[in-house]
Amino acid sequence: MTREYQANPALYIDGSWRSGEGRDVHQVLNPATGEVLTELPLATAADLDEALAASAKGFTLWRATDVNARAAVLHKTAALIRERAEQIATLLTMEQGKPLAEARTETLSCAAVFEFCAEEAKRSYGRIALRPAGQRALVLKQPVGPVASLTPWNFPVSLMSKKVAAALATGCSVIAKPAEETPGSTSEIMRCIADAGIPAGVAQLVFGVPDMVSRQLLGSPVIRKLSFTGSIPVGKHLMKLAADGVKRVTMELGGHAPVLVFDDCNLEKTLDIVVTQKFRNAGQVCISPTRFYVQEGIYDRFVAGFNERTAKVKVGNGLDADTIMGPLANSRRPTAVGALVQDAIAKGARVGTGGSADNGDGFFFRPTVLSDVPLEADIMTNEPFGPVALIRPFAKFDDAIEQANRLPFGLASFVHTENGRQANMAGDLIEAGMVGINTAAISMPDMPFGGVKESGFGSEGGPEGLESYYVTKAIHQA
Repeated sequence: MTREYQANPALYIDGSWRSGEGRDVHQVLNPATGEVLTELPLATAADLDEALAASAKGFTLWRATDVNARAAVLHKTAALIRERAEQIATLLTMEQGKPLAEARTETLSCAAVFEFCAEEAKRSYGRIALRPAGQRALVLKQPVGPVASLTPWNFPVSLMSKKVAAALATGCSVIAKPAEETPGSTSEIMRCIADAGIPAGVAQLVFGVPDMVSRQLLGSPVIRKLSFTGSIPVGKHLMKLAADGVKRVTMELGGHAPVLVFDDCNLEKTLDIVVTQKFRNAGQVCISPTRFYVQEGIYDRFVAGFNERTAKVKVGNGLDADTIMGPLANSRRPTAVGALVQDAIAKGARVGTGGSADNGDGFFFRPTVLSDVPLEADIMTNEPFGPVALIRPFAKFDDAIEQANRLPFGLASFVHTENGRQANMAGDLIEAGMVGINTAAISMPDMPFGGVKESGFGSEGGPEGLESYYVTKAIHQA
């Protein structure tokens, strides 16, 4: 299927859209073909200063706006996203590569997030402590202030929406900087917010050289909170920048999700779940199931079933109706994934399916299954962030828990068992912010999403996701 790229990605600052006008530009590529889709204007230092000044004014206005009025803007945003879902999803597929069905799901999830935040903001309660007659002791929650939101390219509209919706719901202003690889789809989300009636300066969109943008935003006293989703090294760098201004931070960083498959699981159902999830978005998912620890009694059958299903995964342009898995997001990814795969093979891993990049146009890597992967392989420690499944056997429950907790990451983990006590124990003992038991559906608007250890701290989603956008104030009155 061929569709035209119909987008005008731009900066949105103080209520107006800014395009070229002599700014440096970034070429946006279609990862399925390698063709240039458009040129994206990059923010200058003056643009960022203007955005910061506007955000300061916008916060003063927005924090004083009645919560029901704020909620109405968020509900209208959700409605506009639903109306424009096909256009946004098509742009998302052309820019990022994921199949159109996945892009539609991601786009509609944005609407659900705005709706949830619109209603949850109304339930931000304080409390009153008991005092002698005529005295009061109050605890209030108030918006933290202008927020900087930095998000990556793998789920560009969803991740931006989670942060922006929570900030706006709580009364904060926000400057969003999504990835330069996917500007058309994220610009359209901001158009929905603007068209829903957000006042100038309350929500703004910038693109630019990442280090320059982050240093200027975090170096300003205007910004009071940073919410970041991305790699662990970049997250650590941003925390250091935020520390100079003692800015609040939420960090959703990388993972390397373990999957514990016990021999009492429903094997066919488990395979259907994990193979589908492994190759969703070509494995470019921070919670992608990656390290499969399979109990010895079903190990051979699991490997055979995984390979059989993987061989049927149709790879191609995400706009084609029969495509199950699209390309990787940029030209760097096939090389990086391939290097990790080759290292594992050299150290003794067995290739069941795939194992290499596809030749031709686009940034494709074949769906890959490696079994008997040694712990010494780099890929068992470094997240591949690509369509690669790593399978190893285990004997006893304690062995599986030890391997699940072996790495300094703890974002998501998964367990497949029909034994309720075993499921409860695994859920308790695995060191991760999220555990899926017999399911891969662990990202919902009403539930917290976040990690532990080097996978970050703080949550997106649920009431917990809004908490970090509030400060707590105690008022004592005699």
